Amino acid sequence: MKLLVLFFLYAFTYLDLLSAPRNFAGTYLTGNDPEIPFEFHLQGEYKSQEMGAQVISLGKGEFHVVVYPGGLPGAGWDGKNKSLIHGKLSGKKVKLSPAIGQRKYLAGPAGQFSATRQFPPVGHKLYSGNITGKKLTLLEGDQIRTLKKIFRKSPTLSKKPPQNAIVLFDGTNKKEFQGGRLDKQTKLLNTDGKDIRTVQKFSNYNLHLEFMLPFRPAARGQGRGNSGLYQIDMYENQILDSFGLEGLHNECGGIYSIKDSKVNACLPPLSWQTYDVNFTNAVAKNGKKIKNARLTARLNGILIHDNFEIPHKTGGSRPDAEGTAGPIKLQGHGNPLQFRNIWILEK
Repeated sequence: MKLLVLFFLYAFTYLDLLSAPRNFAGTYLTGNDPEIPFEFHLQGEYKSQEMGAQVISLGKGEFHVVVYPGGLPGAGWDGKNKSLIHGKLSGKKVKLSPAIGQRKYLAGPAGQFSATRQFPPVGHKLYSGNITGKKLTLLEGDQIRTLKKIFRKSPTLSKKPPQNAIVLFDGTNKKEFQGGRLDKQTKLLNTDGKDIRTVQKFSNYNLHLEFMLPFRPAARGQGRGNSGLYQIDMYENQILDSFGLEGLHNECGGIYSIKDSKVNACLPPLSWQTYDVNFTNAVAKNGKKIKNARLTARLNGILIHDNFEIPHKTGGSRPDAEGTAGPIKLQGHGNPLQFRNIWILEK
């Protein structure tokens, strides 16, 4: 009898461990985490009437600042010119100095990091200055410019599903998904680093999805909250903390390995972000594809792909032929992602 009791205790403990959230070192899933570094509160977006700036946290009190003439990406930036600045935390103030020297796109050391593949970028100016509280001050010669911190929100955040839509996740249960973990306190769907797929298969639809990227300041590139939204488990729209970067095919919004985004619309980590996708599946006849899949996508309300014809499947897709129906996949990729308010309207 004692052995039987011990067996059940062990079994339930094992099941609890399987369903418990994983511990990801150096990763923060909420801005309210008491252990989150102070630099989190300084990273983000700043704006004045004449320019915008995105402050990227690189860990250990180091920052990289991208300055955009005209405003922020998707909201006034001229789409061409950028200036890069290095930042270093001293107390609760960030000292800014011009980004100079040998730099490489997404380099590990903060002093060699560049948010642009071309360094210096087109329009690069040698700004210095500081960040204090919610204010960023830029100095260029005798000119002083002050930018204030802002928090942009997607216009489709918390968008309600149409009456005839299929609600895939609303925080009450995860019956429409295979895999994943429903956090009973936050009512969020968590990957815990593993893939999640819908139970149902789809072909042509409009999809709304909200996601939150973790804060991983010490990570670089694909290690920074890597995930993906797979249309019918065949074509990947990348999900990644690529805040302040170029918006390449393997960065947030991109069609992986195929197409860059029109603009990098990624918001800072630990912000709620939205994907709104209009997807039309490929068409096959007699076992041969006769039409490519097409996709229009908005990231945080900003158009990043406009009726783009997808020439082939992306990596990590299911092995079936194009033109077949498939599930919506939310990639884990070893990263903790959080999702909410997911619904689909078939067409």
